[in-house]
Amino acid sequence: MTKIAYSTRATATGGRDGRARTDDGALDVALASPKELGGNGQGNNPEQLFAAGYAACFLSAMKFVSSQGQHAKVPADASVSATVGIGPREDKGFGLAVTLSISLPGVEQADAEALVAEADTVCPYSHAVRGNIAVALEVVTAA
Repeated sequence: MTKIAYSTRATATGGRDGRARTDDGALDVALASPKELGGNGQGNNPEQLFAAGYAACFLSAMKFVSSQGQHAKVPADASVSATVGIGPREDKGFGLAVTLSISLPGVEQADAEALVAEADTVCPYSHAVRGNIAVALEVVTAA
C-alpha cells in the first residue's frame, strides 16, 4: 500500500455528457463527448483531462529525478505534450493509447533519454498504466 501524502476527490454526473467537479470546487468542468465519438464536442472529455494530468505529472517527475543530481537539469522551457487516443478493443469495450512528446531543449539526446527513462519509473501515471495502456515516449532535444 502506498502511504498517501495527498488525496483529492472529484465527482462526475451525467457521464461523458455531464459535469465533473472536485469537492473543493477548484476544478469544475462541463463534459461532452467529442464529435469523433458522436458527441457535440462542446465541453471537455475524460481523454483531455487524462492527457493534461499525465503531461503535468510526467514533467514534475522529470524535475524530481533531475533534482536528485544524477541526471541532466530540466530546462525552464521544457514541456511534455500527452496525446491520448481512445478506440474499441478487439475483445470488447474501449482502450487507450498514449504518446508523450517530451521537449528538453539544449539537453544532449542521450542525457535526455536517460532522464526520461528514469522519470518514467517515478511518475505515478506511468506506474499506474504500465502493462495496461500502450505508452510511447518521444524525446526531442533541439530548440
